[in-house]
This record gives sequence, C-alpha cells and structure tokens, in this order.
Amino acid sequence: MTAVDVKPYRVLLYYMYVPIENPEEFAAKHLAFCKELGLKGRILVAAEGINGTVSGPVEQTDEYMRVMNEDPAFAQMAFKVDEADGHAFKKMHVRARDELVTLRLEDDINPNEITGKHLKPAEFYEAMQDDNTVVIDARNDYEYDLGHFRGAIKPDIETFRELPDWIRENKEMLDGKKILTYCTGGIRCEKFSGWLKREGFEDVNQLHGGIVTYGKDPEVQGELWDGKCYVFDERISVDVNRKEHVVVGKDYFTGEPCERYVNCANPECNKKIITSEENEHKHLRGCTHECRVHPRNRYVKEHNLTEEEVAERLSRI
Repeated sequence: MTAVDVKPYRVLLYYMYVPIENPEEFAAKHLAFCKELGLKGRILVAAEGINGTVSGPVEQTDEYMRVMNEDPAFAQMAFKVDEADGHAFKKMHVRARDELVTLRLEDDINPNEITGKHLKPAEFYEAMQDDNTVVIDARNDYEYDLGHFRGAIKPDIETFRELPDWIRENKEMLDGKKILTYCTGGIRCEKFSGWLKREGFEDVNQLHGGIVTYGKDPEVQGELWDGKCYVFDERISVDVNRKEHVVVGKDYFTGEPCERYVNCANPECNKKIITSEENEHKHLRGCTHECRVHPRNRYVKEHNLTEEEVAERLSRI
C-alpha cells in the first residue's frame, strides 16, 4: 500500500483485564487525556480493567497507543487498528462501570485466572471444520443477524447476560463437543469461555482477537464468515470475509437480502431493524403500527410530516 492510499483517520479497538484502582478517578483523568489528544469514542473502565473504541487522526491514535503501552499496567494491551476516512464517533465518553461486559454473575469470572484456550485465526478456521465442534456466537441477536460464522449457533437471547441461562437450558447440545466461542473483539469470550470451563465443559476455545482480527488475518482472510460484522460506532458494520461476500441479513419488512441497519423511530422502542431505504420511508421507520403512529416518532419529526401525510403513508402499507 502506498502512502497515498493510507486513510487519514484510524479506529482503535482494545481491551485488557487488569486491576484498576478507583475506576471513577481513572475515568475522569482518562477522559481529559483523550480530549486533549482530540480523540472521540467510548471507553468503559472498571475495577477489572478497560474496554474501548476510539477514533482520531493517525498521529493522535499513535500517541494514544504509545502512552497506554508505556504504562506498566497496559504494556501488554493489544490494539486492533482500522483505517477510516473520519471519526467513527460524535463525542468522547469515558465511563466507570461495575463490569466491562454485563454478565452479572453471582460469582464473577476473572479471565486472568480462568478462560478458554485462545485460538489464532488459522487454528479457529481449522477447528470450525471438525465434525465434533460446536461454534457459539457470544454476541447479541441483532449482531448475529447481520453476519456470523457459517454454521454457528445463534443462542435465543437478546443480551449477553442471558447467555449462561441459555447454555444451562441447552447443555446437551455441548456435552462432549469441542466448543468454539467468538465475539467482535474478544472481550466477551474471555469471560464467557471462563464461565463455560467453570460449568464443567472441558474443551473450551475462543477466537483470539475476535472477528475483527480474523478478518484482517492474511492467511484466513475472513473465510467461512458470512455477512458483515456489527460494530458499536457510526460505521455500524465492517467487512470480514476478503474472499467472498455472502449476504445473510434480511429486510425486516420483506425478508429480502439487506445489510442496512436503522433504529426504530419510536424512542421508547428503538429496536434495531435491517431495512432498505425504500422500506424505511414506506414504514416511517417504525417496526410496528404502534411505533409508526407513536406521538414521538422521530422519522415523522425529521421529515416534518403532517397528520395527513402520515395517514396517507399508512394507507399504503
């Protein structure tokens, strides 16, 4: 790649489970540091570590990585780097939390003490093709719907904290199998795979670096991934499979192939739905009739639609 091809911005994705004293104080200082650099993004800080995605110009992101890795606590922290044309966030947030990922276990998991075996992308690729392997998607349902590994199980859950109960209810599916887990960047699998081991499952493995690393790996090039990978910034999704692109997303209203996500215009619903621009306009960006006629429908306000115009749109559905 020539210098001309390099994009002016970068998006950094990273996490590390490491003890942090006084997360509130750390978060306040870290926010000031990020703002001083001109970064934008979302960072969570807890007593158990840090988890963040930030965007900024190349020079500023380089400086951020340098400063973080110079701190002995974060010396081993790995950054996943994506090139971008501009910022992937509107603002900079650094917030203290009780957990980096919300599992809410009575007896929490420390990934530094117990976690599944880390598999490199090539190892994960090989393991996926073993007949005795079960691949579990450790993400939310709407993330799976946009893209997933071929043949991966989609747990019937809406949030990550529901995953342990689902596993207990479907234990027979995993008994005696080689278990592979994956998530966007790896942080959810660190805890989830550790929890699986504590539950008594023996052959538990996780995709090291997550989907993002798998897609960038020069050897596997994202093979056996279908669709796109949902990301929690303004890009919404990124490509993974560099060899072929298979669309798995389906339009919420018609079932046709689609990879465009929007949020339901009813602020009290805010459900993520995959839909074409045409169907977004046709259905007033509402996932149900109740959401379309909701008095605070954001689509109606954005487009300054009159009651007559709304009624006319509704009559055509």
